[in-house]
Amino acid sequence: MNHRIGRSLFALVVGLAAAGLAYQWISNPVPRAQRDAEERAVLAARSLLAERVDDGDLEIVDPLLPNRKVGKVYVYAEGPGWAVSGFYRRDHADPWHPFLIYLDQDLALHSFKAEDPAIVPR
Repeated sequence: MNHRIGRSLFALVVGLAAAGLAYQWISNPVPRAQRDAEERAVLAARSLLAERVDDGDLEIVDPLLPNRKVGKVYVYAEGPGWAVSGFYRRDHADPWHPFLIYLDQDLALHSFKAEDPAIVPR
């Protein structure tokens, strides 16, 4: 009889602890705020990349549209700003070109690096 009560009490305590931890994890606003900031940085990097490359049919692989067959992509906080890496190509005949964009805290372009012979350094 004591084993039944002990098992039931143990199951109740573990269930309540799991429910409490799940609620804290779901209701924590910090990861959502971090994700929103990362998304804003990637979207700003996309628009800056489109301005630099000057092509309408640009295919982009970045942290919001990853493609592991092309390569790994990253977005991370770099000092007071952001660093966004990815790949782009102009059409299917064009090879993938890696890029790295550094943004300041206002999401303005700080520096741009790309392995693309068609881009003239500015």
